[in-house]
Amino acid sequence: MTPRPVGQRTGRDGFPQLLHAEWTKFRTVQSWVTGMAVTALLVVLVALLAGFSSDQKGAQPVPVGPGGEPVTDSYFFVHQPLAGDGSVTVSVSALESSIPKGPGDLRRGTVPWAKAGLVIKESTRQGSPYAAMMATGSHGVRMQDGYVNDTAGLPGPVSAESPRWLRLDRSGDTITGYASTDGTKWTKVSTAQVSGLRSTVQVGLFVASPPAVEGRGTVGSVSTAVFGDLRFQGGWSGGELTGEQLGAGSPTFAGYPDNGSGSFTRSGDQFTVTGAGDIAPAVRDTLPTGGTLRDILTGTFPALIAVIVVGALFITTEYRSNMIHVTLAASPRRSRILVAKAIVLGAVTFVAGLVGAVLAVPLGERLAKGNGVYIFPVTSSTELRVALGTAALLATASILALCVGTIFRHSSGAVTTVIVAIVLPYILTAIPFMPASAANWLARVTPAAAFAVQQTLVPYEQVASHYTPYNGYYPLAPWVGFAVLACYAVASLIVAAVLLDRRDA
Repeated sequence: MTPRPVGQRTGRDGFPQLLHAEWTKFRTVQSWVTGMAVTALLVVLVALLAGFSSDQKGAQPVPVGPGGEPVTDSYFFVHQPLAGDGSVTVSVSALESSIPKGPGDLRRGTVPWAKAGLVIKESTRQGSPYAAMMATGSHGVRMQDGYVNDTAGLPGPVSAESPRWLRLDRSGDTITGYASTDGTKWTKVSTAQVSGLRSTVQVGLFVASPPAVEGRGTVGSVSTAVFGDLRFQGGWSGGELTGEQLGAGSPTFAGYPDNGSGSFTRSGDQFTVTGAGDIAPAVRDTLPTGGTLRDILTGTFPALIAVIVVGALFITTEYRSNMIHVTLAASPRRSRILVAKAIVLGAVTFVAGLVGAVLAVPLGERLAKGNGVYIFPVTSSTELRVALGTAALLATASILALCVGTIFRHSSGAVTTVIVAIVLPYILTAIPFMPASAANWLARVTPAAAFAVQQTLVPYEQVASHYTPYNGYYPLAPWVGFAVLACYAVASLIVAAVLLDRRDA
């Protein structure tokens, strides 16, 4: 018989056989298999519980923009119809804001995104297509359209000494915005293709005043603008201007102080218009009762604890029972054992998490919508990313627990360490009074950054809000946040492999 050369292994000693051995260990321990089943079940049950407990029946419908997104569409509008093509020009010589201090008490303040200008709108229906030219409180002249598009124009605030002239030209569905400092020399700001405009549209002056962000909350505001030099060209009706508050009953309406309302007055060629609300995409602050996929997948939190426990036990049980000696004797290259365990554990956890997420999202959405809760819409690709990301988060956390368990060789210390590293930062970022800077720091540098894979909300530069993890806005992109957790897991895997190779079992 020819002896086997030293170092050569038969097929029985190959890595696939090692994987099979670790899989056999996992599936023969009923508590570990049960733990994975519980992981999927927790994700689904919490989604069902959230759907059942939500009750917004009878709430007014959320305005929806041309792209299907929720919008804020509430402001004071002084308008008349325009048939066909035409142009409208106006000057803005003042824009001041008031913020309620208490009942019947107002204070002057700067609302950076207070808006005063011109708008061409398909109709007065909330969510209808539009394009607008405006002066703002602190962001200069802007052209906005479609609720989400924003283009900067001339900088600086308006005043009697430094007015701004604004102009909108309509040619079919093409709206072009211009700005000027003297009403003579014009600068083109942007051109928008506004699909869905009727032949006759509503055009005129508007004033919006979104909530002012103060501390950890928002306060409703009211703004007043002074307009002059209003000129029309084209197919105007020539009738009287009509003033009205759009969306007074909207859930995204900023509101007026007690006994206050929007208004406009005319004195010769000068118009004074007061309004509240905003024309912009809806964010969590303006639609606090809205839900997201992250809310539906709140069960990821208890599921995370379950996979951390199973991940740590997958290695520490062998230390406690002294079976680790048998395992190491069967495969002298110890690092391969750890890699095989990580692959088996990660794959099983990923499948359990994916099953839970795929079942939880449609069931939770259906129940929430049935109870009148508005769910921020997402594309099918985003929904897929959230499901895969949730599964990957759970799988990577279980591998991190496995590696920490290898380092500590005791389940209690390993479980506690990983929970403190992932779960504690997640809890802290979920506290509403946590300072935004601290919450965003935790969501950047700790393993809890991986929860960014569940983010579906989009922050908008032109909307002042609290963009924090508590409200569903993470400072890192979804897969970048996940990469933070993956880096912790890889680093722990390297440390665990070195220690496993160097020390006695």
